[in-house]
Amino acid sequence: MAEGNDVNWLLCIHNIPPKPAYLRAKAARRLAALGAVAVKNAVYVLPHGERQRDGLVWLAKEIEEGGGRAYVCGARFDVSGGGIDDTHIRSLFVDARDADYRSLGAEFQPLFETLGDPQGENAPDAAEVQGWVGQLRARYDAVLAIDYFGAPGREVVEGILAGAGRWLRMRALTGGPGDEVLDPSLYRGRTWVTRPSVHVDRIASAWLIRRFIDPQAAFRFDARVHGPGDIRFDMTEAEFTHEGSQCTFEVMVRRFGFESDPALTVLSQVIHDIDLDESAPSRPESAGVAALLNGICLCTDSDLERVERGGSLLDGLFEHFDRTCGRAGREGA
Repeated sequence: MAEGNDVNWLLCIHNIPPKPAYLRAKAARRLAALGAVAVKNAVYVLPHGERQRDGLVWLAKEIEEGGGRAYVCGARFDVSGGGIDDTHIRSLFVDARDADYRSLGAEFQPLFETLGDPQGENAPDAAEVQGWVGQLRARYDAVLAIDYFGAPGREVVEGILAGAGRWLRMRALTGGPGDEVLDPSLYRGRTWVTRPSVHVDRIASAWLIRRFIDPQAAFRFDARVHGPGDIRFDMTEAEFTHEGSQCTFEVMVRRFGFESDPALTVLSQVIHDIDLDESAPSRPESAGVAALLNGICLCTDSDLERVERGGSLLDGLFEHFDRTCGRAGREGA
């Protein structure tokens, strides 16, 4: 999907009579399934695309056959009027999908939190867990299909799915360790794949990879392409992604056994604050680091440049924490 003034939109403008009563409800369901949002009363908008266009044209035909009137047309919002422009329209879509993701998270997070130890005697039945994970996956995929602008709220649901999937894998093991520490040497010489338009969690994860796992690591920012030797991170069904309340950076620190490093522990708290708890940070440095990373992302659309410039920032921040938190921890040992 193009950005800025290159974005084209589709409008559906309709006038539906009160009878038959089912027609209005049917139109509302069709518009919701397409992910359309209301701009004004009976005026709905979608990003331009073949699927969206076909869906609106078919809906307009049904409305006309039901005795109503409907029009589908292309539109641009490159001239701000009445407070409506491209940025405002995109925000409507992001807010709508964020609400969908929050609803899913609120419904399934309590189930995830009851899982406990997958090897424990009181662990839930695996078939039961697979049942609700399958429901969540299907409903998440339905929202993802109409998430045209990558609403950030999806990471909460992805975290639940990744954490529950890992729980199921560990539950299937017989006598295996609950959280085996990974050997970084087994992950060298590989290509690491993630979604495009990287931000804090993916920038920090890429920094961790190059700093502690593979200094020569290659990255590809295209979630659609996955080779047999690739390692995915911070995306759906990735080898490393959100797990429950932990962001991808925290998960990688834990799974590679880096939690004993005091500087990385503090840095994990900062990244968690920015990615998941920006409104209530636990570290005083978090707001400043967030502003610097936001500045880097605003200055360039190149994912590799964001990773490299963000990595330099995190190098300095790590050295700061290593000289304060890290050194203090070592001297007190």
